[in-house]
Amino acid sequence: MRILFLNDLSDPRIGSSVRQMYQEASRLRELGHETALVTAVQYVAQATPTQILGLDTWRLFSDYNPRFRSFRSLDNPATRAPFARVLAEFRPDVVHSHLIHTHLSYRALEQARAAGAGVVFTAHDVMTFCYQKLTCFHGGEANGGRLRDYRADWQKCLPCQRLRYNPWRNARIRRVLERCVDRFTVVSDELGLAIRANGIRVDRTVHNAIQRAPRLSTEEELQRFRAKHGLVGMQVIAMGGRLHEQKGVAQLFLVLARLAPRFERLRLLVMGKREVYETEFRSLARRLGIEERIVPTGWLDGEELAAAYGTTDVFVTPSICFDTFGLVNLEAMEHGKPVVATSFGGSREVVVDGVTGYVANPFDLDNFSERVGRLLAEPALAARLGAAGRERLSALFSIERLTDEFLEEYGAAGAAAAARRSPRPR
Repeated sequence: MRILFLNDLSDPRIGSSVRQMYQEASRLRELGHETALVTAVQYVAQATPTQILGLDTWRLFSDYNPRFRSFRSLDNPATRAPFARVLAEFRPDVVHSHLIHTHLSYRALEQARAAGAGVVFTAHDVMTFCYQKLTCFHGGEANGGRLRDYRADWQKCLPCQRLRYNPWRNARIRRVLERCVDRFTVVSDELGLAIRANGIRVDRTVHNAIQRAPRLSTEEELQRFRAKHGLVGMQVIAMGGRLHEQKGVAQLFLVLARLAPRFERLRLLVMGKREVYETEFRSLARRLGIEERIVPTGWLDGEELAAAYGTTDVFVTPSICFDTFGLVNLEAMEHGKPVVATSFGGSREVVVDGVTGYVANPFDLDNFSERVGRLLAEPALAARLGAAGRERLSALFSIERLTDEFLEEYGAAGAAAAARRSPRPR
C-alpha cells in the first residue's frame, strides 16, 4: 500500500504528534508499505524534496500573514498546484491527513479524493471547529471550570476572533470533511464528543502512542543533568511542551507557591522555550516569590529530554484549555513517573485517576496542589503509580497497536476509493 501523509509540520523535535507520525511511517515500511510526506516550509530555498528520519518528504512553500488563516486554511493557492504534482507522481492508495489547517489546507482533501485515493483524516485538536486552543467550553474560573459546552457559534467566536472571524469557515470545513473524507479518526474519545457536538462525523478513536526508547537514562546521565541544572538533592516537579497561558503555566506557578513552604527542596522544571519563560512568565514567578524555585531548561530533545523526565518526581499537565490527549503524559509514564493531569480533554483516557497518577481540575487549586503534594510526600506511592503508568503505556499505547489500527482505517478508506472507481451497473 502507498500511504501519503499530510502535515504542516515536519520537524520531529517540535511536537510529540509529529514524532508519532514518523514512528508510524517507520513501522509501516517495516511491514512492506511505501510511505511519503507532504509538508510546508516558509522559505523558498527549503521547498525541495528531502528525507526526514527515513520518510521521503515533499516540502511545499507557503508563507502568509497568520491573521488570514481562517481563509487560507480552506484553500491555499500556494500549495494547490505543487500538491497536485505530488499526487500525480506518488500515486497514493491512501492519503492520511494530520495537521493541515494552516498551509496545506482543506482543499488538499478534495484534491486527494479527486486523484482516486482513499482519504483518512486524524483530528489531533479542535481546529475543525475552533480557531485556536479551545478555552471557552468550561466557563473559566468564574464557573470553576465545570461547564462542558463544546458547540461553536458566532456569538462565541466573533468576540474571540474579531477581524479574523470567517463566517463561512466552519460550514465549509464540515462540507469538505463530509464529502471527501472516507474515515475520520480522533485521538481521544473526549475530542470525538467535542467534534460531534459541532456536526462532524467521527468514525473511530485511535489513541496516540509512542515508540518506546531502547533504553532509559543511566544514573550517571541523570546525575549530570541534575548537576547542570542545580537539582542535586532536590525534589522535582516538571511540565513540558509549549509554554502558554492556556497550558496552565500560571496555574502551576500558583500550585508551586502553595507547596513551597511545605517542601523546602522543591523545584519546578520548565521544559520549554527559555525566551518565552523570560518574557511572559518570569515576572509572575517573581511576584509570587517562587522565582528561585523554577528551573527553565529551554527546549529539550534527545538524551537531555530523557534525562529531564528521569530526574522528575512528579510530572504535571495543568492545561486550562481542551487538552486533546497529552502525549507528554505518555513520555513521562515511559520513565515510570506519576502524572497529575488536567481534567479538561482526553487526559483521563491516558492517566487513570488514583492508579497511574491523578486527574484534577486546575482551577481547583486546593485539590490540584493536594494531589501533587501527596505524591511528593509519599515516594512509595509515587513509585507505585509511576510503575503502573509504565505498564499501562506498554499495554495500550504502543506504536505497533496504533499502526495496526490505522492499517484497518487505510483498508476501509482504500476500499471506499476502489468502489468509487468501479463503474456503476446500469
